[in-house]
Amino acid sequence: MYSKEEIKELHLSFWQNFKSYCETQPALNFRKKRWILNETQIRGVALRFELERDNAKVILEMQNKHEDRRLQIFEILERYKVVLEEGFENGLIWEFYHQREDNGQEVCRIFTQLENVDWHRKNQWPEIYNFFINNMLRMEENFLMVKEVVKEELRNTE
Repeated sequence: MYSKEEIKELHLSFWQNFKSYCETQPALNFRKKRWILNETQIRGVALRFELERDNAKVILEMQNKHEDRRLQIFEILERYKVVLEEGFENGLIWEFYHQREDNGQEVCRIFTQLENVDWHRKNQWPEIYNFFINNMLRMEENFLMVKEVVKEELRNTE
């Protein structure tokens, strides 16, 4: 078992190494900004990486504080499920309700996950890094295909 301080250091090391790993990937070399993440241009919608002890996830998350708006965004995205799931061999997991462990926030999320990996094991980091890169690139690409339509639908319901 690791102490709290050791976990913190390992976590920091994981993300620093991920950044370095990304810098060596040809698919990322020509991008102005490495990842979209919180800059989706839709309030309350973000793309995220998430690590747990037994899996890693790439997530499209609806974080709006107002439940009705959060659910509205989720329902609009559901209409474009075919586009969002393009290139994901097993589709995506659509979670209508999730409470985040880090801050207790209630969210909706759409994600893919790599199971049976433990980020505490450094020998598994390359597998997690490749999963993150390949799936975030795909998630971003698919999201960008529907982003403007989703924004328009949201504007029409205000």
